[in-house]
Amino acid sequence: MQAIFGFQEVLEVVQNGYVIVGEEGTEAQKTLYRTNKKKDCKAIYLIHQSVDEINFDKISTCKTTKEAWDTLERCHTGGTKVKKVKLQALRKQYEHVEMEEQEKIEDYFSKVRVITNAMTLNGEVISDEQFCEKILRSLPAKFDYIVCTIEETKELANMTPTELLSTLQAREIRLKERSGEKDSDQALFAQLKNKGKKQWSKNKNKESKEDSKGKGKVES
Repeated sequence: MQAIFGFQEVLEVVQNGYVIVGEEGTEAQKTLYRTNKKKDCKAIYLIHQSVDEINFDKISTCKTTKEAWDTLERCHTGGTKVKKVKLQALRKQYEHVEMEEQEKIEDYFSKVRVITNAMTLNGEVISDEQFCEKILRSLPAKFDYIVCTIEETKELANMTPTELLSTLQAREIRLKERSGEKDSDQALFAQLKNKGKKQWSKNKNKESKEDSKGKGKVES
């Protein structure tokens, strides 16, 4: 919703509200009040169009967009105690999450980002540097080489998650290519080995038949 509010240029009145000006106000104050009042009407209309019936009932008596928005936030995020409990669970999840061996880098980034976004909503912001450090220390062993290279040659404080994702995806592609070549070599080896076994079996059968013929001649 904040993206919509920003696009419609009403985000400020949603977050901060606006000052009501009476007859004693100056002409400039009255003009600003009328402008903000229009923005507030537009913003609350956007909210009414976006919520379901249950949430609409919660805000139907609210006089301003800020009041309606604050009400929805309290209903969906809970109070301070609830946020603390949620944050503790999210911290634990954040610390223990690790990339699985067959998981894609992009999918793992998304998984961690979902957790950090939830942490932000509950009062704790994870910086880009912290995010990158978390990713690097929770990758499988196959990424050890690139992790060491990044830590030795780049400043994590200046690295964005997008840059880190691109670097790790490039490494992921190389590893996949090497794995494909290895699988191809193993398949070829198995094929040659199987072919050799068949040839050995064929020669063995041929020798057995010749031995049988030789024995038959001697007996006659």
